[in-house]
Amino acid sequence: MKQLYFVSETGIQHLSESVFVGLCCALETSQQVAMRRDVADIYEMISNKANKSTHGIMMYSGSQREGFRMKGSDWDSMFWMNKHPVIWDLYQTRFYNIHREALILSVSSESPPGFTLLQLLTPRATNRVISALVTMNGGRYISSSKYRDITCSAVSLNSTVHGPCGSGDIAGVKYDHAHCFVCDFWPPSASSWKDRCHTWPQPQVVRDIVRCGCHFVAIGHKLGNHESNEWRISFSLAEQKLVYSMNHCQFLTYGLLKLFLKEVINNGVGDD
Repeated sequence: MKQLYFVSETGIQHLSESVFVGLCCALETSQQVAMRRDVADIYEMISNKANKSTHGIMMYSGSQREGFRMKGSDWDSMFWMNKHPVIWDLYQTRFYNIHREALILSVSSESPPGFTLLQLLTPRATNRVISALVTMNGGRYISSSKYRDITCSAVSLNSTVHGPCGSGDIAGVKYDHAHCFVCDFWPPSASSWKDRCHTWPQPQVVRDIVRCGCHFVAIGHKLGNHESNEWRISFSLAEQKLVYSMNHCQFLTYGLLKLFLKEVINNGVGDD
């Protein structure tokens, strides 16, 4: 039995080494991944400085930003306007200048978990926001469907609505561009997540994620009472920070799961 166990263990070891080498060939080495991320970080920083006059911030996400270059890896991006922060509670208005910023309140009492309505509290906002307003319960709310339609073609006139994004293809690379809103505070409904992280990620990563808050993308819950007006809470920045905190073995395993999802589970399955 001992000898058979030794042979089996050796076979598994060689198999694991083969899988590791194969994944490194498909997903590249840790140095190449780090270089790609550095390039993406620098490009994002330069783009935001160059576009400072637009009063907005852009963040790249998706498989390409994570460091993958697999077939079908996409470039996702999120754009949000400065001076249009979302708050969870009215007491958080004290952190902002209400005369210079268009404050937005998250109202989630009538929405499914992970979704919310966005109520404009201040009289002033950009024309884009004003054009997407609807009146509900005596307040002015930003309609996700209207806002999505207004911003869909921000990247290209040929963009089509795909989920919360304007989607298309540039030089053979697919993109999803989402216009969203940012919140500087972590969602109260997700507060328990901080206490569930014991072994991974590291405490400093958790603190950084919570400190950066979240975003709201323009899509409602299909079974919600206000599907066309609801917004989904997005943790894209948190996901990016989690992927960046992985060691290379974890990253390769994550890539393997992506491949399995795409080529096995979702193979031949459409959006519907």
